[in-house]
Amino acid sequence: MQRIIISLTQLAACVLILSAFNVTADDKKADPTGTWKWSFTGQNGQTRETTLKLKLDGDKLTGTISGRGGETAIQEAKLKGEEISFQVTRENANGDKFVTKYNGKISGSTIKGKAESERNGQAQSRDWEAKKDAN
Repeated sequence: MQRIIISLTQLAACVLILSAFNVTADDKKADPTGTWKWSFTGQNGQTRETTLKLKLDGDKLTGTISGRGGETAIQEAKLKGEEISFQVTRENANGDKFVTKYNGKISGSTIKGKAESERNGQAQSRDWEAKKDAN
């Protein structure tokens, strides 16, 4: 009878330890720090390369994204678990500003998500998939 009690006690201790590990693993944030790259086809059919540089410092996420006009700082960057979001404000040749909002999910060395913007009063949405640069 005593062996069963010890075994149940040990089993209960193992369950508690594993439960604590699972809670900790679920609460852990992905670390997006590094350089991410992807390409997309623009309105004129031309393929454009995009580079996103991210840095996570504690809870603060910062970075830049490349474009035809060079690098632009990202804004309102947030990371919650594996979910990432940020926006970029750019200015076209006419001086009009436009905002693109990026949302995605980090899975290993890939971010998949949607980029949404508005041009000429029309909402636009496209998928984006970035790969982390190994360098």
